[in-house]
Amino acid sequence: MPDWDTRYTSDGYLFGTEPATVLPRQAAHLPTTGRALCVADGEGRNAVWLAERGIGVTAFDASPVAVEKARRLAADRGQNVEFQVADAESFNWPDAAFDVVVGIFIQFAQPAERLRMFDAMKRSTRPGGIILLHGYTPKQLEFGTGGPPHPDHLYTERMLRDAFSDWRIVTLDAFEADLAEGTAHVGRSAVIDLIARRPA
Repeated sequence: MPDWDTRYTSDGYLFGTEPATVLPRQAAHLPTTGRALCVADGEGRNAVWLAERGIGVTAFDASPVAVEKARRLAADRGQNVEFQVADAESFNWPDAAFDVVVGIFIQFAQPAERLRMFDAMKRSTRPGGIILLHGYTPKQLEFGTGGPPHPDHLYTERMLRDAFSDWRIVTLDAFEADLAEGTAHVGRSAVIDLIARRPA
């Protein structure tokens, strides 16, 4: 596991201040009212972007250094986001509270931990709401332009389809793209988008 506090103490924002490309790309599926939760959102770039769209946003990350930078980013952009210092195990997941739950590059989780996290994300999504996931596929190991070096941390279409078989899958798309997100995600990358809707 990387030492995120150390990585986040560097000048600037490790992944930049603009949202991950999946958010504007999938904006048509995202609500513009209601509540959103950003899981392990680091320095806040995705939470702030969602808040700018008019959504009430809660975000958490395990790194206090990252959360402090996220609060600063939100203040600089005139946005009010509820940031918490927590990890996926310690966060107090509310039941059916969010219209959208967002997990972007949250592939620190080993398979058993990932299943618990996905279950918590599902519980916290209101009926009719969506989960949006974005991450790397195993082909990313060939590119080496970001993400964990552990194959079992990466997403496949089959794995995500199985994990959300009880929900309606709106989008499930694996593709290659050139990323330019801060200094940590730069270059050709193998990524996947999932949007799944909880049955009403």
